Amino acid sequence: MFLIRSGLILAIGIFSGCTVSPPRNIENACQLLAEKPGWYDAVNDAADSWDVSEGLILSFIRQESSFVSNAKPPRTKILGIIPGPRASSAYGYPQAKDGTWGDYRQATNSYLAVRDNFRDAADFVGWYVARAHRIAGISKSDAYRHYLAYHEGVGGFQRGTFKSKRWLMGVAKRVSLTAKAYETQLDGCREKIKSGSWWNPFN
Repeated sequence: MFLIRSGLILAIGIFSGCTVSPPRNIENACQLLAEKPGWYDAVNDAADSWDVSEGLILSFIRQESSFVSNAKPPRTKILGIIPGPRASSAYGYPQAKDGTWGDYRQATNSYLAVRDNFRDAADFVGWYVARAHRIAGISKSDAYRHYLAYHEGVGGFQRGTFKSKRWLMGVAKRVSLTAKAYETQLDGCREKIKSGSWWNPFN
């Protein structure tokens, strides 16, 4: 199964050569998943694999990249005008840094996983939440604390580095509210999306 999936990912990467456009309505989980064939299956598989809610996974990706596949941090400025290096190696849907992405690929034997592939990104978020749950004991339903751990690293969360960052706690609260809203929306359309009968005004 892994070899088949990896082969498909590699083929897509070689032959598509194009960036996937973000969904047009990111406020409604039903519409954004109905607009993107395959995204619901990806999120559902990740949720099942790591026992994490679909709404949480989607809310993290929304916050990190607004569903832009090749998102990167802005460049720093040298002397205020000259483009410098980027603030970090964060990239793709989950804005995962090189080191953390490497940890994920090794831990899951997903050596061909890439950050600008939505399925891989969704699985990464689920893996990270499961990891934070195992190490720091954060309830998997607690999107607020999980986002703090996602942003600060599990070790940083345990040290309480977020406590001096009121802006980050505000972002985490917003992510938590979005996760709950997405989950409520999906409760009303999940079966229709699975069957392909959900009407999407953007299709």
